[in-house]
Amino acid sequence: MTDAIEQYMRDCMCDSAHDTQHVLRVRKYALDIAAHERGADLELLGAACLLHDIGRAEQYADPRVDHAACGAQKARCWLEANGYGAQFAEKVADCIRTHRFRSEDPPRSIEAKILFDADKLDACGAMGMARTLFYKAHVGLPLYMLDEAGAVLDGTADSEDTFLREYKFKLEKLYERFYTRRGAELAQSRRAAARDFYEALLREARECHAISM
Repeated sequence: MTDAIEQYMRDCMCDSAHDTQHVLRVRKYALDIAAHERGADLELLGAACLLHDIGRAEQYADPRVDHAACGAQKARCWLEANGYGAQFAEKVADCIRTHRFRSEDPPRSIEAKILFDADKLDACGAMGMARTLFYKAHVGLPLYMLDEAGAVLDGTADSEDTFLREYKFKLEKLYERFYTRRGAELAQSRRAAARDFYEALLREARECHAISM
């Protein structure tokens, strides 16, 4: 049935930042982390990884929709309709519902914590910066904002959800949010790459806007 789950996932993917390759990377990270943890149900974890972003299309259509909550509901319905038990489907849905960084509903089960960490690993380092740029372009948001004097803001006071703001409010803080030791170790090895890109982009933008015309 894994092939059927993967095909359903492929049918739901709709953007370059959250595409099939992102999902497959998350599954690889999750299985790596699970090898360092005890008691994880690999079938449940694999299904949750494959289905964790299937609510993205609904969120793009209506930004008020929480893709994690929507995806959890879609996953539960699909799994039950395709021969999986209600308990299994509910556990998968629970993992998906709690995988967001911006959420007041943290993961509780070991599978949910591993999915959270695996998904956040793909938002770390160079890969995370590239995926964030793809996402911001997809929804039409800017790289940065200027203050009233025309200077480039660093992201901490942006009134729009710019790329630099996303770094300061999410990407920079990811590294302290991991639930597993393995996830945290992998994340730390990528931290400098993300920081260096942010600093270089900010520096180059400020240099350009400081040029007198």
